[in-house]
Amino acid sequence: MKLRTKIIALAVAPLLIALVLVALAVRHQERDLAQRERALIEQTYMAQRRNELRSYVELALSVVRPLYDAGLDDDATRNEALRRLAALDYGDDGYFFVYDLDGRSLMHSRQPELVGQNLLALRDSQGRPTIQDLIAQARRGGGFVEYQWRKPSSAQTAPKLGYVTALPRWNWMVGTGLYLDDIESTMNTLDRQMNVNVTTTMLWIAGIAALCLGVVSAAGLLLNLSEHRVAEAKLRLLARQVVQSQEDERGHLARELHDGTSQTLVSAKLLIESAVDALERTHQAAPPALGKALQRLNDSLSEVRRISHRLRPALLDTLGLPAALERLGEEFGEEGAVAASVVVHGTPRELPQEVKTALFRVTQEALTNVRKHARAQQVRIALDFDADGVRLEVGDDGTGFDVDAMQLDPRRGIGLRNMRERVAAIGGRLRVRSGGSGTSILADVPADGAEPA
Repeated sequence: MKLRTKIIALAVAPLLIALVLVALAVRHQERDLAQRERALIEQTYMAQRRNELRSYVELALSVVRPLYDAGLDDDATRNEALRRLAALDYGDDGYFFVYDLDGRSLMHSRQPELVGQNLLALRDSQGRPTIQDLIAQARRGGGFVEYQWRKPSSAQTAPKLGYVTALPRWNWMVGTGLYLDDIESTMNTLDRQMNVNVTTTMLWIAGIAALCLGVVSAAGLLLNLSEHRVAEAKLRLLARQVVQSQEDERGHLARELHDGTSQTLVSAKLLIESAVDALERTHQAAPPALGKALQRLNDSLSEVRRISHRLRPALLDTLGLPAALERLGEEFGEEGAVAASVVVHGTPRELPQEVKTALFRVTQEALTNVRKHARAQQVRIALDFDADGVRLEVGDDGTGFDVDAMQLDPRRGIGLRNMRERVAAIGGRLRVRSGGSGTSILADVPADGAEPA
């Protein structure tokens, strides 16, 4: 399982599940609390309205009570009582009404057209017998009745809470009412505020979730980068160890060729030369085969020494990189028609063994590519020492190549990849520039990598 998958499985997924559960719990609790708060407000509001209606009716009765208690039942007394009740109102939609207990309207200050009509059979929009319910409640000693009635200020039918009481001797029902559409508006406003609060809470939870995910992602990224750096450092160390192992093996083979095979060839050469000298002292002609054998031994000895030098040049360990590069340039000129010039800038200083070896091998590989592919007339090798480190440049004036295409083709550019890996293993950077005017390979090693440990 990849690291990213582990982070998602072990950190992000439980975090998201926990946040979703918290969000659902908070949403449920907020809605439950809002519903209870709505019910409490509605209950409190209705209780307040009931007390208010009862107070209004008691106030209206106090106005007509002196006439009613006087025991007068003539029309003039009743008309005076109706006049006093009609003069009472509160607000645009607050008024009193009077019906007889048979359902006939005696006084209605907001709808005078109803006066004189018998409304006992009247039903509201929900089919309830409005006047019958009011009269029945008044006969029971008074109380509250909910019904639908036209609202004077808007001329629209709205729910209404009425309170009625009876004046039995006059056969009257006196009452008033308050419209309840304003409480519906208040409840709707409360619902909207609740929804806004729930949305705000969800947004906060979403923000916290995003922040947590960002922190986890950042931590995962840092962990991934840290592991990548550790893996890269280990890989670089392994590459350096592999290169060093290769160089050690090259040195071992070079010493074996020099000390073993080369010495054997030299001994054989000396023996043949002694035999030829002995024959010449006795005035005997040496067989032609001995001369050919001696020539073959000389050629083999030169080839062994050349191979030994290419495996591990002794100058690199004894006199340093500049001398080894100069000798490499001379050998390159001796092997072909192209001359290689070596220039050293700055003050040469001792370099670490792995840096010397890497730069020498880069030069060796670059010269091999020039000989095989460039068809160049001039080759220059520049070694620059300064405070920032050391730079090696190998350039030619031959035919260039497409660097990007070379890097993308897995079957080509092996030498370039080897050079990059060698330079990267010592903490340096390799750049390749190529075009119609030639090719230039630059290897930069910073000061911390170019100083001996």
